[in-house]
Parts: sequence; structure tokens; C-alpha cells
Amino acid sequence: MTKIQQVLWELRMDYIGHPYYVSGNAILHALGRYLDPEIHAAVSASHGVFVPGQFGAFPEEHTQSGSRPHLGSGLPEVKSYDDLFIHRQAIHPWLLDTRARDALNTHDLRIQGGHPALAHETIMGRREDHRKQHQTTKWYVHAYLHADNPAVLPLGENVLKRLQFGGKRNYGYGEVQLKDTQMVDLDNLDYSRLNGVETYLIELLTPFVLESEYPEANSCTIPWWWAENRDELRFREEKILEQREVFQLETVDHGQIVTYLGNRPVETAKNCLQRIGSHSRYGFGELRVKPLSEQYGESECARE
Repeated sequence: MTKIQQVLWELRMDYIGHPYYVSGNAILHALGRYLDPEIHAAVSASHGVFVPGQFGAFPEEHTQSGSRPHLGSGLPEVKSYDDLFIHRQAIHPWLLDTRARDALNTHDLRIQGGHPALAHETIMGRREDHRKQHQTTKWYVHAYLHADNPAVLPLGENVLKRLQFGGKRNYGYGEVQLKDTQMVDLDNLDYSRLNGVETYLIELLTPFVLESEYPEANSCTIPWWWAENRDELRFREEKILEQREVFQLETVDHGQIVTYLGNRPVETAKNCLQRIGSHSRYGFGELRVKPLSEQYGESECARE
């Protein structure tokens, strides 16, 4: 039995940190203040994705359909593999076309004490004929936890309810409040969309670490089943912070889509939810397997 604990936090104060996500390393550091050392050592965390608390419609591949108010501010029920990713994509494809998609896909920056900070809310003006002159969108952080010992999860609300992420925490920045959490059994999910398709794609949801300055970290090669050589890929320098010491990482950049060259798509999908490669415990190496089919693939590839 393999279970993960989905968590959705509401940002209560501006966040000073990585501009694309809250790293799994930062989430684990925040949880470490409230967990026994043995439990903390057993827990792994994904990167936290920023999600706008807006109206939205379930994507075509989701088991639910239709639009929902404030789809970004809650955790929908998960029945299939694809249901897990509604909040894991930074472009927020579930946002309604009537919403300010471009604005909500570009997080507001505010300078706080000389540091750029991601705003905990987005305030946009509206037309004069509207009853309210401004619309405020709150921002959330979506992440999930898993552990080798199934008895460790779920973590209680007393641990998750009030944490701080990022820099300048002594001044109140990065404060979050627990909004929702739920357990998901990966073995009981529906993976049928990954069966019987000739071609599959892999989307890199978080960077994949190749080399690390961290002591005793193992270097990795690019898995053969999603890239034949380095020329097809884009790379990025990342870093992790440990006890105020910065360690540089060489990574394959997230956001890329490549062809899946293996022959075990379902097993690969399950493994990549728990992430692969060096520093997977800290959120790196999360991949999503997608089928390339008439129903799903052609429009998806065009959009990507």
C-alpha cells in the first residue's frame, strides 16, 4: 500500500524564496520544528506549487466535470492518476477563460526590505459598471507528503496548520495556514488511460538533479527511458540550503515534455509520483506520464 498526503496551504503573508515553487526542502525544514526526529527523517515532501484561489473547470482528463467556484482553494476528490495533477501545473489550465488568465499565471512581486517577494494575494481592478471595483485572489501552496513507513502518515492538523516558508521568517514572511488535506492511496487509483497507447510523453514537473555539491550525494545520469541524449534537453542551475550553507545543483529543467521510451508506463507513473533521482526526498524529480492519443494527445501537444 502506497499512500500520499495532499496538503493545501493558504498564503497569509508574502513569500520570499524561489520564484517558481516552495521547495520540498523548505517544506521539510518547516515541518521539522513540530515533528520528532525519527518521524521527520521518514517523511519526504514534494515541491509546493502556487495556486490561485479562483473559479475553474475540471480539465477533460479529470474524472469530474464542469466548473466549480474557487476550484483552486480546495482539494477535489482523487479517483484516477490524472486527478492528482490539477494543481501541479504552474500554467493553471483549469482556470476559466473568463478569468484574467495572463495576470493569474504571473505572480505579483512586491519589494519587501529590498527583497522581491511573491504576493499572498492579487488585487485587480474591475470595470466601473461592476458592483465591486476590485477583485482579490488569494494564493495557495499545493504539495504532498509520503513516507517509507505507512504508519507515519497522515500528519495531524496540529503539525500542518501554521507554518512559515522562505526567507525573512523572523519578520513574518511566508506564513501559511492549512486549508485542506487528504490521503490518497496510489494503488487504488485508476490508471486505465495509460493502457494500450502506442506513444507516451513525460512532463518534468520539477527539476531532475544530475549532480550535487551536497556531501555524499550521488550523481545521476539521465534515465534512458525519457531521453536518448543531452542535446534534447534544457538545463538549469538550482540550489538547496542546509544549515545556512548553499549547495549548487545541476538539474534538467522542469516544464519540458519528452517522449517516453520505456514499456512500463503504469509502474513508471507510480514511481515518479514519489520522484526519482538525487534529492527526490526534497521535491526534485517529479514526472508525469501522459498518453499520446487521438482523444488527448494532439490538442495537448499543440498547446505545449
